[in-house]
Amino acid sequence: MMKIAVAAIGTQVAGHFGHCENFIFFDTADGKIVAVNSVPNPGHRPGFLPNFLADNGAQVIISGGMGGGAVDIFNERGVEVIVGVQGEAQVAVETYLRGELISTGSICHQHEHAHECGEHN
Repeated sequence: MMKIAVAAIGTQVAGHFGHCENFIFFDTADGKIVAVNSVPNPGHRPGFLPNFLADNGAQVIISGGMGGGAVDIFNERGVEVIVGVQGEAQVAVETYLRGELISTGSICHQHEHAHECGEHN
């Protein structure tokens, strides 16, 4: 069982994590979605949302864009971050479950810890 959270505007992946309207939690098992639960964005303030999602059991977060601070907290909490995603939230989750959803958003330049992003030689 894995819980995947999507930052959304309605049923579409939100362009920016903190400014989404709602978070859709997808409970998945055996590569399939078994339950869906949408909750309103409880409010954008520094450091709150990543911990809120992790506390609610999210193991993966899918979003359009995300600031480096949120990424750092997700990393500390062991939540996989996938950014640069567009379109229907459920399609994004199904694509992720097939192993085909690639995080395209670069977040390294938004914080000073670029050496942690694995791009050094």
